[in-house]
Amino acid sequence: MFESLVPAAATLERVRIHIDGTPHDVPAQYSVAAAMLAAGSAACRTSVVSGAPRGPFCMMGVCFDCLVEIDGVPNVQGCMTPVADGMQVRAMHGKARLA
Repeated sequence: MFESLVPAAATLERVRIHIDGTPHDVPAQYSVAAAMLAAGSAACRTSVVSGAPRGPFCMMGVCFDCLVEIDGVPNVQGCMTPVADGMQVRAMHGKARLA
């Protein structure tokens, strides 16, 4: 489903992120959305209206279908956020609660 266009030599540096509690070692230059797709996570969130699964669509910050919770902060655009070592990423289910 997802194939990297980055040359293999550029993917040597990796970081560990946790997606819904599961650790994944991903290339350091990936966005959160790209890392989720590479890890096999097709849905980043569920629609607050219908409950339908939603996943990254445009990958350029326009559609907001890639909203995830990152390090406890909800409604972060996964496609616009680079991965960082130790990052905790969670899919969003329903309406987010703000602290």
